[in-house]
Amino acid sequence: MEADTLFRIYSMTKPITSVAAMMLYEEGAFELKDQVKWHLPEFRDTRVYRSGPSTKVVTEPVTEPMRIWHLLTHTAGLTYGFHYVHPVDALYRSAGFEFGPPRDVTLAEAVEKWASMPLVFQPGTSWNYSVATDVLGRLVEVLAGEPFEDFVRSRILDPLGMDDTAFFVPDERRERLAQLYVPAPHRQCSPAASFGPVPHNPPPFPSGGGGLVGTAGDYMRFCEMLRRHGEYESPTGSGGRLLGPRTHAYMVRNHLPGGVDLEAYGQSTFAETSFDGVGFGLGFSVVDDAAAGKVVGNEGEYGWGGAASTAFWVDPVDDIVVLFMTQLLPSSTYAIRPQLRQLVQQAVVD
Repeated sequence: MEADTLFRIYSMTKPITSVAAMMLYEEGAFELKDQVKWHLPEFRDTRVYRSGPSTKVVTEPVTEPMRIWHLLTHTAGLTYGFHYVHPVDALYRSAGFEFGPPRDVTLAEAVEKWASMPLVFQPGTSWNYSVATDVLGRLVEVLAGEPFEDFVRSRILDPLGMDDTAFFVPDERRERLAQLYVPAPHRQCSPAASFGPVPHNPPPFPSGGGGLVGTAGDYMRFCEMLRRHGEYESPTGSGGRLLGPRTHAYMVRNHLPGGVDLEAYGQSTFAETSFDGVGFGLGFSVVDDAAAGKVVGNEGEYGWGGAASTAFWVDPVDDIVVLFMTQLLPSSTYAIRPQLRQLVQQAVVD
């Protein structure tokens, strides 16, 4: 590992996409209660799963419209093909959406396909980790009037000086890309031979849910912006603000109905840690009750992780950022995140 090593950050792309959306919110481009179909008409006729196997599903009409805040909180009723939990997951896989889109499918085409398939549940009634943030990326490009990846580059990555972060790895940087590993027998790891290819040119599907590759230093700049409540200082010494402090504060509070945690409100996830006492905000997990999780920490901590065992969190009480990078897939292989919290917290001395 070197300072310029490139990591697949997978779902740690999601907070960046969420910030992009909320920047547009601050500009008045939408309201959080807006129905998604007002901006993405392909969702006008989306229905909800009621019963039956994936080969013969029975659906019903949507009773609560899918709203933009549902996308930000993973309560929209969308899913991932790799979950292998629900019949609708199988529909995603049969359409070619398991760990990514079919070859040459664009972001707009992917969203159209997802909108044609039933939702797992009525929007706002449960939490399910899903392609919702990819749909949010499509919403950003529609509202901004420019490609999603261009908006992210010009409005977030460039101002923060995240020069090595992108949705692809150009040829001149290929040697810097870290090897991706998977578990092997006897608690060993082996290179992932065929999983996790990274495009070397701008892809037709820039995944706001998991497509960015970048360095640890780059992502730390994003985390520092969050720690500073939306304000940043670039590597050149210039500064600015991506989000207003009140918008930032609103994003990192629990938005699950009734203030419940993910264990009570959510579906199965592939993380190696429990979510007792952890809610979900607008793009981040949020610790509401540190005692419930039985891992030392503070209420108000927020963050997220990626499929290759990467993780970050921001602790507003101790005013610290923790960022961990590796390339081990899946993130449930080892209890990295809770053990990392133990190591960090025992080292903090007032």
